[in-house]
Amino acid sequence: RLGLERADTAEKAVTVIVDLLEKYGQGGNCMESQMAFTYHNSFLIADRKEAWVLETSGKYWAAEKVEGGVRNISNQLSITTKIDREHPELKEYAKSKGWWDGEKEFDFAATYSYVNTARMTTTRGRYCEGYKLLNKHKGSITSEIMMEILRDKESGINMEGGFMTTGSMVSVLPQQPDLPCIHYFTGTPDPAR
Repeated sequence: RLGLERADTAEKAVTVIVDLLEKYGQGGNCMESQMAFTYHNSFLIADRKEAWVLETSGKYWAAEKVEGGVRNISNQLSITTKIDREHPELKEYAKSKGWWDGEKEFDFAATYSYVNTARMTTTRGRYCEGYKLLNKHKGSITSEIMMEILRDKESGINMEGGFMTTGSMVSVLPQQPDLPCIHYFTGTPDPAR
């Protein structure tokens, strides 16, 4: 929210978020219950001209400029070897922990998580299922199709139970500056409503 408030471009919003991350860190319980459950954050950040994926691990982060096609995030790191901006100590910290040897190509998701990046888009899970649904409609995604994808319960995108989806947002950002941007938000925790 502070990225949206303080920046006038997607890339400047990345800068706002990483500056706040450096100064304040991240944390907080992901559930309203007494159970302590936290995780690191990922962001899709877009303006009329460009889009970025920003993913974090503690104070460390990597950002990827989206060059085309479709892109999604979902409770796991997904930036692999295409890193357009990064924390200045990202690789050195990984080397110091023994996660990366400094020789092979640096893969952010593989280095900072336990995810097998070769299987991310083939193993059933929220990320993979979202990727499949987006690619099914690639080139013809409308706001209605995006809302349908965000309502999908079978894929796990619209979660129920203890880890319920708390909200969804669809934005239409025309490249022509004379056309208005349109934003749709859910008014209830379950986007299917």
